[in-house]
Amino acid sequence: MERFFRSLKTEWVPATGYWSFIEAKQRISDYILGYYSRLRPHSYNGGLTSSESEKRYWNSYKPVGNTT
Repeated sequence: MERFFRSLKTEWVPATGYWSFIEAKQRISDYILGYYSRLRPHSYNGGLTSSESEKRYWNSYKPVGNTT
């Protein structure tokens, strides 16, 4: 969590702050849902975006067995 908040502060929040709570809420939501989770590379994923890492996982996924 600490790394996330550091990234949020240094990459997204303007130095002058936001004009209102509503603007802050919208812009931070955009950061989390649009950029941080989908487009930003993460060292945990080997430098891949979360969506690319998940895509690679499911492409390499092999079921263990039949459940029927």
